[in-house]
Amino acid sequence: MKTLIKGGHLVNEGRISDGFIVVENGNIIAITKQQPEASFDETIDASGCYVLPGLIDDHVHFREPGLTAKADIDSESRAAAAGGVTSYFDMPNCVPQTITPETLEEKFRLASQKSHVNYSFFYGATNDNADSFAQLDATRIPGIKLFMGSSTGNMLVDRQQSLERIFKTCKLPLMAHCEDTEIINRNMKEVQQAWGDDPQVSMHALIRSEEACLASSAKAVELAKKYGTRLHIAHISTAEELELFTACCDSVATNITAEACVGHLYFTQLDHESLGAKIKVNPAIKTPVDRFLLREALNDGRISVVATDHAPHLLEQKQGGCVKAASGMPLIQFSLVTMLELVDEGVLTIERLVELMCHNPARLFGVQQRGFLREGYRADITIVRPHAPWTVTTDIIESKCKWSPMEGHEYQWRVECTLCNGQSVYADGVVNDTVIGEEIRFNHSQS
Repeated sequence: MKTLIKGGHLVNEGRISDGFIVVENGNIIAITKQQPEASFDETIDASGCYVLPGLIDDHVHFREPGLTAKADIDSESRAAAAGGVTSYFDMPNCVPQTITPETLEEKFRLASQKSHVNYSFFYGATNDNADSFAQLDATRIPGIKLFMGSSTGNMLVDRQQSLERIFKTCKLPLMAHCEDTEIINRNMKEVQQAWGDDPQVSMHALIRSEEACLASSAKAVELAKKYGTRLHIAHISTAEELELFTACCDSVATNITAEACVGHLYFTQLDHESLGAKIKVNPAIKTPVDRFLLREALNDGRISVVATDHAPHLLEQKQGGCVKAASGMPLIQFSLVTMLELVDEGVLTIERLVELMCHNPARLFGVQQRGFLREGYRADITIVRPHAPWTVTTDIIESKCKWSPMEGHEYQWRVECTLCNGQSVYADGVVNDTVIGEEIRFNHSQS
C-alpha cells in the first residue's frame, strides 16, 4: 500500500512548510517539496489543512482491566483516533493494579487485540515493589508511575523509606502525581466542619489546594536531585509549582520536567458554576491566575508536555460535591482541537503545540520512530482543518461514558484524518475499527 498526502502545510520541528508525504508499508518513505510522479494506491488531499505528527498522550486512564463499565481500551482508543492521538501511555490504577510483571503483560495482551492506536503502559510503584523494577523490559514501557498523594485506585505511596527506595532504584523516567495527603485531609476536615459532609464542588480547589500540590512536588524534586532520578511531574496545576522548573527551550534535556493537562489550561475553578463536577479532577482546576501562568509556561520550557489525564467515569458517578462526585473527565477526543483554540487565541503557536504534544513526549520517554514527520519513521500522521466549525454533540462522543465537558461547544478546527502506522484509522468522522495499533518501543538511553 503506497499513499500520497498532498497539498498540506507540514508542521514539524519548529517549521511550517508546504510539501508532500509518501507513505509505504506503514513508514514515511519520502517528504518532498514537489509532487512525486509515481503512482499511488491512495491519495489524501490535505489542501488547506495542517499536517502534524500523530499526537502522543503520555497520560491516560483507559480503565481496563477491571473498570470497563466506565471505559475500555477499544472505546477510548477510538476516541484517541478521532482526536488525532496515535499513541498513548496508560496508567496503572486499574483492577488489578499494574504493579507486577504479570499484570503488565496482561495489559499488553489486551491492547494487542483491542487498541486502535499505538499503546504502552506505565508500571505502578507501591510501598513495597521497587525490587521488581529490575525485572521490567525497559524497551516496552515509558517508565514508572508514582502516586505521591491521595490517589484514585488506592495506590498512595506514603512511607518515606519507600519513597527513598523508589527514587534511588528507578532507572527509568518516574512520573509522579504530587499532592500532599496530610494537607488534603486537613483541608477536607475544615471545609466539612463549615459546609457539611459533601461540600459543593466549587470548594474542590480549597481542599486539594495549592499548598498541597507545592509541598508534594517540592518533595519529589528534592528526592530526584538527591538520587539523580529522571523525574516527570504530572498535571501541574499551580503557579507556585512552576518555580520548581527551569525556563529552558530545551527543557526535555533536563532531569526534572513537568506536564500540564488540557483541562488545567482551558478551565478555571470558576467554571464549576456552569459545569459542576464534570470538571472535578485531581489535582483540582485552580484560579484564573494559575491558568494564565500555566499558559505562559508553555512557551518558556517550564512545561515540557501537554497531555489529557483522560479519565472517564459514568455520568451518574459525577454527581455530588467534593466527596461524592468522582474525580476525572474524558478529554482525549477533544484535546487537540482545544489546544488549537489556544493557538487561535495567541497563547502558543501551532509549531509549539507540536513540540508539546508530539515531539517532546517522544524525546522525553525515548519513543522510537514516532512523534515526528521524518523519513524512516512510522507514518503516524494527523491532518487538521482550520475554519471548519462544528459543535460537540453526544452522538459523536466515542468514549464509552458518552459525555464530555465540551458538549455544546463549537470548535473552529476539525480533525480530518488520522493515520496510524500508515493506515487510516479515522476519516470523514468515522473510526476504522479494523485497524489495530502497535506496541510502542523505547530507547531510554536517548531520552
